[in-house]
Amino acid sequence: MQHDPHSYSSPQNACVTHLVWEAKIDFADKIIYATASWTIDVKPGVSEITLDTKDLRVVKITTADNHPLVFRLAKRDDLLGQALVITIKPSTKKIVIEYETSPDAEALQWLSAAQTAGEKYPFLFTQSQAILARSWLPCQDSPGVRFTYEASVQVPASLLALMSATNPQQKNKEGIYRFEMKQAIPSYLFSLAAGDLEFQTISDRSGIYAEPVTLERSVWEFADLEKMIAGAEELYGSYLWERYDVVVLPPSFPFGGMENPRLTFATPTILAGDRSLTSLIAHELAHSWSGNLVTNATWNDFWLNEGFTVYFEHRIMEKLYGVDYAEMLAVLSLQDLNETIDTLKSENNYADTRLRLDLEGRNPDEGVTDIAYNKGYFFLRYLEEKYGREKFDAFLKHYFAANAFKAMDTGSFIATIQDFYRTNFQIDLPGSVFEEWIFTEGLPETCPKPVSVKFRKVEDALRRWVESGISDASQLKTWSTHEWLHFLKNLPEPLSLEQMRKLDNLGNFTSSGNSEILALWLVKTIRYRYDVAYARLEEFLIGTGRRKFLGPIYDELLKTTEGKRTAGRIYQRARPNYHFVATNTFDKLIITDEKL
Repeated sequence: MQHDPHSYSSPQNACVTHLVWEAKIDFADKIIYATASWTIDVKPGVSEITLDTKDLRVVKITTADNHPLVFRLAKRDDLLGQALVITIKPSTKKIVIEYETSPDAEALQWLSAAQTAGEKYPFLFTQSQAILARSWLPCQDSPGVRFTYEASVQVPASLLALMSATNPQQKNKEGIYRFEMKQAIPSYLFSLAAGDLEFQTISDRSGIYAEPVTLERSVWEFADLEKMIAGAEELYGSYLWERYDVVVLPPSFPFGGMENPRLTFATPTILAGDRSLTSLIAHELAHSWSGNLVTNATWNDFWLNEGFTVYFEHRIMEKLYGVDYAEMLAVLSLQDLNETIDTLKSENNYADTRLRLDLEGRNPDEGVTDIAYNKGYFFLRYLEEKYGREKFDAFLKHYFAANAFKAMDTGSFIATIQDFYRTNFQIDLPGSVFEEWIFTEGLPETCPKPVSVKFRKVEDALRRWVESGISDASQLKTWSTHEWLHFLKNLPEPLSLEQMRKLDNLGNFTSSGNSEILALWLVKTIRYRYDVAYARLEEFLIGTGRRKFLGPIYDELLKTTEGKRTAGRIYQRARPNYHFVATNTFDKLIITDEKL
């Protein structure tokens, strides 16, 4: 077991294995009152077990037969929280912790009725990745520690509770719901959502949860869900989590999606109305193999979760929608990757362009960049193209099967793939390949260069627009989101106000309901002072909590004195709608009136 610099626990000495969690959700006080009963595995001679906590009020700790246990909370660290050290005996098999969460628990977002789509009932959701599970569960908060669990959760009778486990499909009168997760998971995948939710089936093993006003749109958008599951299984083996459901959360959810087992949490920003953004669901589904099944041992190895998942996502999309569709995604990924590398270099963070990171003493969220996702993807694609897709597919099937429900670190991955290629194909993968891709900054010259036929047509249209404008825009009506994004990303600079106006007339970007297109357009409206879009800009920043979109928009605002004032004013209104994951980023950057 790898040493995890982001956890106080010592699982090699005493390790949690199974959780019984009983909880009551108090929306009025924004507190979870809970009891966590942990089954533990203790090595001979070990007299204490250490758990991670952050801002929990521990009421008492006992054995299974209610004998008090001595415990202490260590000094609090702003990043890691507090170590909870519990004295145990060799005969101790279970510890029972009664506790309460803080109203400001970092993993929890409590939403008022007005902050939901339906505006009738409050909502709660969790976001535990990377090290926020400790703020609502005393646990060994390391991705290398896995446990099974069962739970009982009480919520107001008007709400439905869901977890990363077996889930109910309709409300009951008591508001008490029971859950079971038979497959062992790490703490960052322990999740909860409670709100005015309804369910609709997609297939025998998949379906959609959403607020009633959002459900019909969501079901239509994710109609290909079962095809994605079946396609993934054909590529890399059986789906081992029994069900795959999706819950569409309120817009404050800080990520596109979160791969909680059995129940992907998804942002409503992917409800584009044309199924063009469902690659995000393919990405979260792919995590059922890469990440959930074979998990990065520590957050320094995060690329093993995300690089594999982006590769798998692109293969699913290729299988369902064709090669050129997947190549459009790859071209956009490469553009994003190059932008991230340039940004990190300009910020003197070039070391973070390595795949294997050193995040000790830092928030692991700092590793959540296009490096892990897209540099990881292109490295795996390089191996596929260099030595053949058939061989790489054989390796991935072996990799997922042989390491299921285990943790993987970068060194073990290198040894595993080298051994597999040598044994099965008599191919020696040189160490220099791993050195230049994993341990070296930047992007190697050997990086694959995706080519899209559709994007070439977009580039032709862009050239015509630059030269003389587009008189016949009929062909543009058939463009997908990806084609529009490629068009916008490759516009010449600078743009005049007249050009911005003509562009807006061409694509109706300011009024777009597609969040990907709108977010990219809003960055350009700030840069070129296209004030026609400013009301839409404010509305978007207040109503959307997805960090992927917020970051570039606020960054652009902060480049000018006027923009800084605008950012501060909007952020002061928008902040209550953001999850801690977002505010933890932007509080450091944006000066509001409250700070002055």
